[in-house]
Amino acid sequence: GITLTREKMPDFVRGGLRTAPSAGARYPLEIYLVAWNVSDLPQGIYRYESNGHKLQKIAAGDFRDPLAEACLDQDWLKGAAVAIVYSAVFERNTAKYGERGRERYVCMDLGHSGENVYLQCGSLGMGTCAIGAFTDLDLKRVIGMTKAEEPLYVMPVGRIEAGNRQ
Repeated sequence: GITLTREKMPDFVRGGLRTAPSAGARYPLEIYLVAWNVSDLPQGIYRYESNGHKLQKIAAGDFRDPLAEACLDQDWLKGAAVAIVYSAVFERNTAKYGERGRERYVCMDLGHSGENVYLQCGSLGMGTCAIGAFTDLDLKRVIGMTKAEEPLYVMPVGRIEAGNRQ
């Protein structure tokens, strides 16, 4: 979410500074939640809005099968409760940094944010595993990403059985 707001911040900051660092405060990442086994949250696809720290419903329903198919038939991810899906709008970075923004800074931003997911899961006794193997177009269609977005990561999140904790 937003950690700091100030008057007269540049428009590209889009609401304020966030919990994960971003090169030049460009915030190229878009974050989605695909939920299928969560108490008090209906199954569906949600877009995370840092402004207001809320989820905006994109589509209702159980999307486990199409998500697993887009991830090259990795059916094991269906055992999680949700999946966090990251995409990037590279233009937000390349407008200022050129190709370096695409080749380096977006990757760094994704690493910072993904690490936060791993750390939070660890502190809650949950697990995740970053998935980079997917068909871009299929994942974009399942999630309903805009044309400007490119998919980067899928992170299924769920409880770890007591005997499997390390």
